[in-house]
Amino acid sequence: MSTKEQHHKLIILGSGPAGLTAAIYAARAILEPVVVSGREAGGQLMITSDVENYPGFPEGIMGPEMMDLLRAQAKRFGTEFFSGDVVDVDLSERPFKLTLENKDTLSCDSLIISTGASARWLGMDSEKEFSGKGVSACATCDGFFFRDQDVAVVGGGDTALEEALYLANICKSVTLIHRRDEFRGSKIMQKRAINHEKISIFWNTVVEEVLGDPKAGMTSLKVKNVKNQQVTEHPITGLFVAIGHTPNTKLFKGKLNLNENGYVKVTPGTTYTSVEGVFASGDVQDHVYRQAVTAAGTGCMAAIDAERWLAEQNG
Repeated sequence: MSTKEQHHKLIILGSGPAGLTAAIYAARAILEPVVVSGREAGGQLMITSDVENYPGFPEGIMGPEMMDLLRAQAKRFGTEFFSGDVVDVDLSERPFKLTLENKDTLSCDSLIISTGASARWLGMDSEKEFSGKGVSACATCDGFFFRDQDVAVVGGGDTALEEALYLANICKSVTLIHRRDEFRGSKIMQKRAINHEKISIFWNTVVEEVLGDPKAGMTSLKVKNVKNQQVTEHPITGLFVAIGHTPNTKLFKGKLNLNENGYVKVTPGTTYTSVEGVFASGDVQDHVYRQAVTAAGTGCMAAIDAERWLAEQNG
């Protein structure tokens, strides 16, 4: 079906928990939302094996299965879905205009941005191979699966220090791996990590390879000291990559107010952005919590904000 010159009341960019929750609420408000799902439909949960911390699933649920349920729920109330990516947006006037990668255009009276944030990875093949099978980018999400095990955290900023301290409460031991000889994080966080009895630190060290059985999971980690080039292997069953996230906001640079790290700025307590009629939900505007349930919560907020704003325009 061609999307040429189609106009909608509300378009939602992104199909993770934030975007799909926004779609459910918007569809039930008879806003007839359209979700442009992007190439990575379903967001980060599509590469998450077990989700055990989302309310309502006492036995846990597989990430992809959960996203299928959310999508089905949104479709049930009349949400329309488009695959593919938006390659350009014009927010300078209403209706807003979006150009898809096939050059077709969509226009809308209001827009919800739920494009998420992507974890930065080390770039190793073995890291991809063991993603969800020992390798994670979120200790709060996945740490529980590694209770009483030996794990490692790679990174040197506050995120890495926080993840190491969090894991130290759950795991048998935590090895903090940093490529330099001092941390970048705050002094108080450094002190806590350095003095923690369960945390050991590998300075001037980089991860070389994740080892194990792709089916059974990670069994050890190969690292290299960058000073003496010595390579060693350690019996570690979980690797948490904590070198930051990149918000998916490239499309909106110069068009919306972003913070110094590229996240969409919203008015506190709302999902309103710097452009009237444009709202943001999920990890694209949240660099603190980054949880499926908080993303869903802000998706609900964005739909309600959009509904009320549209009513004001028509009133």
